[in-house]
Amino acid sequence: MHDLLDREPMVSELRRRWGDSIESDGVVDRSAVGERVFNDPAELAWLESSVHPLVQTEIAEWFAGLPEDCPVAVVEVPLLFEGEMADRFDLTVAVVADERLRRERAEARGHVGLEGREGRQLPQADKAARADRVVVNDGTLEDLESRLRELLVEQGTTVPTDRRV
Repeated sequence: MHDLLDREPMVSELRRRWGDSIESDGVVDRSAVGERVFNDPAELAWLESSVHPLVQTEIAEWFAGLPEDCPVAVVEVPLLFEGEMADRFDLTVAVVADERLRRERAEARGHVGLEGREGRQLPQADKAARADRVVVNDGTLEDLESRLRELLVEQGTTVPTDRRV
């Protein structure tokens, strides 16, 4: 979704909805978007109704362009279960972490409106219950990559150790 915000038709739609100050040189101010949508359910609904069809089209086009012998294709969908897209995938994985750690990581990335974001998402326990697999992300990025690599191996996919997953 992030890169969709910086491309047409979304840049024009955002500008039309919220004015020119929402972007600079074609780059959308995500903090400003977050402040608007995660504290105003009507604005969030508008944004999701504008972006979700574009996301679905982009995923479908990406899948269609993969080589036939592609062993694994991974798509990160933050609202996978909320958006009722899970049935489009062969395997779903919930990456979960302690709530305090999640909040610290989000704040370190400069995310605003955390309460509004979390209010829109299913609780992690619900996501974990719906997912085919669960990966706990309570350590370093390297720890997460190792756990994801193990998951891929469990699924019968070989992953070179010199590549990031």
